[in-house]
Amino acid sequence: MSDTPVRILLADDHTLVRRGVRLILDGEPGLKVVAEAGDGAEALAVARTEEFDLAVLDVAMPRMTGLQAARELSALKPGVRTLMLTMHDNEQYFFQALKAGASGYVLKSVADRDLVAACRAAMRDEPFVYPGAVTALIRTYLEHVRRGDESPDQVLTAREEEVLKLVAEGHSSKEIAALLFISVKTVQRHRANLLHKLGLRDRLELTRYAIRCGLIEP
Repeated sequence: MSDTPVRILLADDHTLVRRGVRLILDGEPGLKVVAEAGDGAEALAVARTEEFDLAVLDVAMPRMTGLQAARELSALKPGVRTLMLTMHDNEQYFFQALKAGASGYVLKSVADRDLVAACRAAMRDEPFVYPGAVTALIRTYLEHVRRGDESPDQVLTAREEEVLKLVAEGHSSKEIAALLFISVKTVQRHRANLLHKLGLRDRLELTRYAIRCGLIEP
């Protein structure tokens, strides 16, 4: 690794968490937090104006999750690595993170132990998964495959996922239309498609599904 510090974008909707994570990262030689964001949408806005090498993104954030932001970042800045930071020991989040292009998945509960190692691994183009998780996650994933389960990103389009998240957050069709710059009728059509595709009946069931998929926190 060169003498130039690895420049890091840190995104988490909890100010205290960002402060703690920044202390961990800035306290290490060769790592420097150069920008912060409060959610995925803000992280993307920052990415358009700031230069950085690594993005550390909380999985569950309002407006746009870290998983959604990671997918957008990989298209916007292909050379930037991403790490997912989460409180959830959850195999669905983990595999979605890999599909979003993340280099690693770090639990907040052990961030003081694992985060620096994960950052260094990411910059070496090596994956990082918290110790002890791999066997259990692969076992669960293979069980899903044997049952023929589909993962959410195979079921929904990117736009449907955006609508689902906003519906689950309690936004009205009019508010969703304004946020996504589409018509209310288009929102209603997406919502109907979601219910049909997922075999669900109402907003409550959509919200439960969004929680299981990691789009919103319980």
